[in-house]
Amino acid sequence: MNKYPVITGLGFTVPSQVWDNGRLETMVETTDEWIRTRTGIVTRHIAEEHETTASLASSAAMKALGKAGLKPSDIDVVMVATMTPEMGFPATACFVQETIGAKNAAAFDISAACTGFIYGLSIASSMIIAGLANNVLVIGAETLSRIIDWTDRSSCVLFGDGAGAAVVSREGEGGRILDNIIRSDGSNADLLYMPGGGSRFPANEMTVKSGMHFLKMTGKGLYKEATTSMAEAVKDILKRNSLKVCDIDLLIPHQANLRIILSTAKKLDIPPERAYVNIDRYGNTSAATIPIAMAEAMEDGLFKKGSIVVLVAFGSGMTWGSTLLRY
Repeated sequence: MNKYPVITGLGFTVPSQVWDNGRLETMVETTDEWIRTRTGIVTRHIAEEHETTASLASSAAMKALGKAGLKPSDIDVVMVATMTPEMGFPATACFVQETIGAKNAAAFDISAACTGFIYGLSIASSMIIAGLANNVLVIGAETLSRIIDWTDRSSCVLFGDGAGAAVVSREGEGGRILDNIIRSDGSNADLLYMPGGGSRFPANEMTVKSGMHFLKMTGKGLYKEATTSMAEAVKDILKRNSLKVCDIDLLIPHQANLRIILSTAKKLDIPPERAYVNIDRYGNTSAATIPIAMAEAMEDGLFKKGSIVVLVAFGSGMTWGSTLLRY
């Protein structure tokens, strides 16, 4: 048995419908130049009416299984990290389990917002090391367009829809998960949240009319917390594994904002070319950003034998975390 769990397959799916910044210029008071300069985003994929979080997640899952050379029946656990679930309950993972035919799998969701995929890798690693599973499907999937206030120019330009998936296995070839760090600080929960629809503010006429079922965010506070927490998460996981920043061959950060990515790289003294960026094409897809980026990086041949790769994210909660991989 391998000492470390292995990511044996990666896959992603995004809706075919693409909105460029010009489309948003017709919806709110903004410009293509402002969006590019402030966020780095050029286009984003938006789910059509028939597409849901579960359908995108299922498609990404099947692609990851194909890469891993496994059947759905080989999967012991299905996890879906999302903040835009198919329904309040049951778990989106249960819909995915049924759709793909993972008849032997347990299924549950992870609610850690943009850090959800890293939380999922941590849980999957622990289950495999403990002997509780052989193959775990970890999916990050979002249809953020369904909870965006398209009249709020400060937030609507940032987000997109999509799903990415990873198969984490006891045996196989791929990126070995050497370590995971997950953290949280609930005192900053009001920086990014959706107040309506839960037990505090159950859905009613008032919550709908006041827009409480839309995402709310405080941009300046998020920027400060994000750059600090992501840089610290990378430093912490390197220190715990007796590595230095110069040992990192590729950093795959959460794709929230290009300025946040570049600021984090600068704080770590990592050259920008070693930080993977695809936010220009997808926008912020929350829990899906890292698995989408990983699948693309794999297709681009960026994971070389012996490469040290660090994943890092922050999200609503606040949550943050990092994963250390060796290929």
